[in-house]
Amino acid sequence: MPRFRSRLLLTASCLLLSSAASQETEPAPAVSVPVQVPALPPEPAPSQPAPGVPVQPDLAASPAEPAAPAASKLRGLWMDAFGPGLKTPEQVQQAVDDAAALGVNALFVQAIRRADCLCRLGSVPPAADIAPNFDPLAQIIQLAHARGIRVLAWYSVTGAWNVTLPSAGKTQVFAQHGPDAGGTSWLARRSDGTWRDNSDAWLDPGIPGAADYMATSALNLVKHYDLDGLQLDRIRYPDGGDWGYSPVTLARYRSETGQKGTPAPGDVRWKTWKRDQVTALTRRIVLEARAVRPGLLISAATIVYGDGPADRAAFQNTRTYAEVLQDWPGWMQEGLLDVNVMMNYKRDGVNGQEGWFDRWNAFAESVKQGDEEVAAGTAMYLNAPGVTAAQAARATAQGLGWVGYSYRTPTAGVYSAAQTQPQGFTTLKAALTAPGAVLGQPLAWTMAAPVRHGLLGRVVGALQAGGLRVSAYDAAGTLLATTTTDANGYYGFADLSQAGSGKVEVRALDQRWAQVLGTGVTRFPNLLVRAVVRVGSGQ
Repeated sequence: MPRFRSRLLLTASCLLLSSAASQETEPAPAVSVPVQVPALPPEPAPSQPAPGVPVQPDLAASPAEPAAPAASKLRGLWMDAFGPGLKTPEQVQQAVDDAAALGVNALFVQAIRRADCLCRLGSVPPAADIAPNFDPLAQIIQLAHARGIRVLAWYSVTGAWNVTLPSAGKTQVFAQHGPDAGGTSWLARRSDGTWRDNSDAWLDPGIPGAADYMATSALNLVKHYDLDGLQLDRIRYPDGGDWGYSPVTLARYRSETGQKGTPAPGDVRWKTWKRDQVTALTRRIVLEARAVRPGLLISAATIVYGDGPADRAAFQNTRTYAEVLQDWPGWMQEGLLDVNVMMNYKRDGVNGQEGWFDRWNAFAESVKQGDEEVAAGTAMYLNAPGVTAAQAARATAQGLGWVGYSYRTPTAGVYSAAQTQPQGFTTLKAALTAPGAVLGQPLAWTMAAPVRHGLLGRVVGALQAGGLRVSAYDAAGTLLATTTTDANGYYGFADLSQAGSGKVEVRALDQRWAQVLGTGVTRFPNLLVRAVVRVGSGQ
């Protein structure tokens, strides 16, 4: 059989240097109404740094311990769009008035729900159930800022469809790339080909078109609205572990890894590859957003199912890492998150869940790398107001911030329809604003995004854009970090502060190119790759 050998010839519209050697909690109970919560809960050689993660200094050479970080002053409230609250000008005015009376200093406002927007200027179609010509996101930003409250747009990244929600029309992603779109379907699928997850459909981060769509959707929010931050939700695979079996995703996996056949759901290499796709999508969204709006706070609503782990090794046995394939401690280490809001949805007094809650809080605080903040997101909808107040108090005593889910369902009584929303909100306010309680006195949240030195680039023209190894070096030739390209050829490094504002050299596919790195995110020019195939002998 003829043997093919290939060589990649590369050109770049930046400084091209000489060739170098290749551098190798719980899910919400079932309900009959569309109540939604922010989505619940190959390795490098040991001598190489982990992909995308800066090389760690020799701790023995730095005996002095840094000062303990200041406690987070974040006191926030999630506002969802799965019922009243954001649909009309009157609802938005009431929501902001209530938030100000409660004393919170941040609102996490659902902007993109299931590929439909509570806005008018996004790249996804406006939600069908908002008032005509009304832009909820624009109004809530204006009203909240006037009251000194920060607004972070909550984006359900992989959300594509929900059976209970009205369709946003023919331009919605589910209509164009849904289950009947054949080879252009972008939906996550199980190994048996099914795509529906209860009432939802999810987009697959491993599909190039879907990944590009999700990143673009986020960027349009950042470009068109005066946001204080962006929160990524559902940035993972669905529960169950048996996902990612779209023909497009499988073809990419086989091409990039050389594996044959269809991997089993528990195949470690398959799970690692899919987890890398989630992280790569997160990385691209974060770097693109920071490049467009320096100073934007990047948050994620992260998964914390079950009991909290003792350390990073134990974390790899959690459902977060092993099942839904979300490595948020790795994101924190890499510098991708400014504010990690755990969806720590536990019920005190039920099967020891108060201990689970406290241990997740302690673990999250232990993996912080610098000036980023961690907050405990609590399930107000599962608890009585007294329990919510107690959980908020324990979280803030550990140095974490606090965010409650949600304004629309502020108590278990409202969630079960035993109370009206105004009744529940009144009892919640009494518990949280009592003397000594977490909202007992006004508190400003003035966190600024940490200063970082990141870069973003793209490999274009490659027959296989994803899975290409990219390394970053400082001017002295010291390896800073390594990463791999995503499905569309994007690569990036969230923080190369070791290099400061000096020259950084990027190496990929036996080539080198360099550029001066500034504060924030520096965009490197595209690297054009051309493949030339040579026919040889042998296999």
